[in-house]
Amino acid sequence: MANLKSKRLYIILFFSLLIFFSNTVIAGPPFDTDDPEPVGLGNWELYLSSHSSYNRAMAQGTLPHFEVNYGVAENVQLHLVAPLVFNSEYSRINNYGIGDIEAGVKFRFIQETKYIPQIGIFPLCEIPTGNSAKELGSGKLQFLLPVWLQKSFGDKWQTYGGYGYWINPGKGNKNWNFLGLQVQYQMVKKVSVGFEIYHTTADTEEGKSDSRFNIGSVIDVNSQNHILISIGRSFNNSTMLQCYIGYLFTISKKGSNVSTQNFKSANYYFSEYNKHRELKEYS
Repeated sequence: MANLKSKRLYIILFFSLLIFFSNTVIAGPPFDTDDPEPVGLGNWELYLSSHSSYNRAMAQGTLPHFEVNYGVAENVQLHLVAPLVFNSEYSRINNYGIGDIEAGVKFRFIQETKYIPQIGIFPLCEIPTGNSAKELGSGKLQFLLPVWLQKSFGDKWQTYGGYGYWINPGKGNKNWNFLGLQVQYQMVKKVSVGFEIYHTTADTEEGKSDSRFNIGSVIDVNSQNHILISIGRSFNNSTMLQCYIGYLFTISKKGSNVSTQNFKSANYYFSEYNKHRELKEYS
């Protein structure tokens, strides 16, 4: 028992240091809207994924990004994302390298009941480890302060969403807001499908607000292996296409089976990280 407590303490200290000294943002795989449900105590989620975005002039994304979520305590999850990112202005500039690291802690403080949704917070810190000169990172420490809610309706339907406030320092930048909602349906035992819509305000002084949607699915190959996919775009055509494809490996402390309903959260790369750069509009 003492050794177990010591291991948990070391893990908490490691993530705490990352957050204290810690911009790629990643959200709820395969969706951008997140949820308040943390990974179970002693359980792990390990992601290997790619999230890319395309407009008339350029393409950008992660290729790949590595994500780790760990249930360090009841209702508490630690979160870390390390991306390799690319950006390409068609036929001109091609950059590839380490992006900004993301670290965070998810805490659920209200459990779901028949009439009350579960509610949690998931503060994130974006650590400027990417090369900002090559637009592989933001060059500034950023923070997201969100509140997420989730409610299930029977055995098939589930919805979650919420609001987040981004602290976005830097010359010409603005703090900005995120508001999103996702609806998910369990088609069969191993396959769920979902639809999300979300809105972001401008994150630069000359930027514009943006609204997007995604359609996605989570497929349980078995109790430990999962495939996550989504595709979407902006309503205003600033982003012609955005897509996510990922592999998730889960480790359960108790060896219990997992469900697609448990996997909707973690990666948020394009809605946060250099959103204004990804969504340049060219006439």
